[in-house]
Amino acid sequence: MKIKDWILERFPIDYNRIVEVTEKAFIKEPIPLHYKKWFFATGGAPLILIMFQIITGIFLMFYYVPSTEMAYESVRHITEEVRFGFWIRGIHKWGSNLLVISLLLHMTRVFFTRAYRRPRELNWIIGLMLLGLSLGLSLTGYSLIQNQVSYWATTIGTNSMGAIPLIGDSLLTFLRGGEEVTGNTLTRFFTFHVTLLPPLLILLIVVHIFILRLHGMAELEGRESEGTYAFYPEHFFKVVIMTFFILAVLSTLSVILPPGIGEPADPSVTPSIIKPEWYFFLVYIALKIMPMNIGMSVLMMLGVVMVFWPFIDEFFVKKMPKVRLHYFVGTIAILTFLVITLWEILV
Repeated sequence: MKIKDWILERFPIDYNRIVEVTEKAFIKEPIPLHYKKWFFATGGAPLILIMFQIITGIFLMFYYVPSTEMAYESVRHITEEVRFGFWIRGIHKWGSNLLVISLLLHMTRVFFTRAYRRPRELNWIIGLMLLGLSLGLSLTGYSLIQNQVSYWATTIGTNSMGAIPLIGDSLLTFLRGGEEVTGNTLTRFFTFHVTLLPPLLILLIVVHIFILRLHGMAELEGRESEGTYAFYPEHFFKVVIMTFFILAVLSTLSVILPPGIGEPADPSVTPSIIKPEWYFFLVYIALKIMPMNIGMSVLMMLGVVMVFWPFIDEFFVKKMPKVRLHYFVGTIAILTFLVITLWEILV
């Protein structure tokens, strides 16, 4: 008996139907013509980076020890002694930064082209959830190093969570595993980073792509009749090129700017300057210039506006069809984010 016949006997599935559906959903998927421009193909970059994060994260788990006594030493061992350890850790570190950048670029493109408009509102909301999960992974991963900077950044980050109205105190205790940042905090952040957030991220990606396949890629507003082209081969090879380009960039950054390890965490010594990672600068400044509870309330209100923006925008489009509110709101948001981020980096 042939191997193929043996398999078909035990898995009596209509493989021809599977091939037909796969070909229709992926190989021959119609892509709007404007996606031939690289700027419009930013949606693939986050998926590629997430794949790199998962692969390098698995390699790092072979050596990382999630305990206050051994976490810092295990990171040092990976960085300085494990063969290609600095490269794997560098790809993981820089990958988290590029992941946030690629998600922001992708959402910026979606926002300015109004690709969130009916019937794609749900995919916009899922995209925001993916951004939130990615930031959560970055925060929890950053804290696992257990050096001086990451320890105090974790302390400040969890303090800000404590300012959330109504649930702040309970959330703070839950995240830290107590009143202070201790070994319980490290254990919980490791659990979030490895076992809780990644499956949620993968699930939302699957749902995100499924909805995208149901509705198809959004065409530019007012240019719906421009035509389409098949996913394979042109768009497929564009994704392949993007994958190798991203790997080259990550490898270059890992070699030129290898990840450091800093000084071991010391709860008794507070650094003179404590700043979070760059993607949290907006939150950092908001909580710095306003009372923490007010600042967190304002940030949460902005988050609610972003979640319901497709519906808000649709309302204003019906009332004022000639006014492009999303251009104004998007420009203000981007300029504010860039000015604050660059200011905190350079000053």
